[in-house]
Amino acid sequence: MPTELVVPTDHGPARVVVREASGPAAALVLSHGAGRGVDSLDLVAVAESLADVGVSTYLVEQPWVARGRKVADRPAVLDACLTTVLNELSLTLPLILGGRSAGARSSLRVANAHDAVGCVAMSFPLHPPGRPERSRADELTGAEVPTVVIQGERDPMGRPEEFPAGTDLRVIPYADHGYSVAKSAPVTPAETIDLVAHYAREWILTDLLPTLPRSKD
Repeated sequence: MPTELVVPTDHGPARVVVREASGPAAALVLSHGAGRGVDSLDLVAVAESLADVGVSTYLVEQPWVARGRKVADRPAVLDACLTTVLNELSLTLPLILGGRSAGARSSLRVANAHDAVGCVAMSFPLHPPGRPERSRADELTGAEVPTVVIQGERDPMGRPEEFPAGTDLRVIPYADHGYSVAKSAPVTPAETIDLVAHYAREWILTDLLPTLPRSKD
């Protein structure tokens, strides 16, 4: 069963939902987007998919949610709060950062400062809707850590074909920015969320962890 921590920050308390794995080999810290908190189906599905394979997960809910705001804090505040949480957790396992949308952006921006070994970017908002000229591709390339992007095929904030060459993409068919699919789609919402979790788990276990140096302990 998950447990919860409350971490004080300069902008209010952050809530952290923890799922400890048995004999963990890595820790995954995920942040939510601007539209919902850590109870969103995609984040929970990713966390639950890793519980039995040695990856402990920490879902970080930003203070603006606890304050009852409907609009997310500005990026600098999100980064500062995430940094405070990471410092408080003081994780000694290989650290994987990530999240959905704004949470993915924040994780990429702080990845180097916390020696993250990788990043899981779910629904990365490559640009504002209808504004491809305002690209945020530099946040993807600037992190300089192995990163997987799990992107909806119909995401108006970045369709798969808009991403820079070389981006490690996992495409969710028929899905939009929230991984929602039309009723006419040949897949169900549950199947779509399961695929998101599958891609995150597969990348971590197959593409990332085997490349890390083995502990001498």
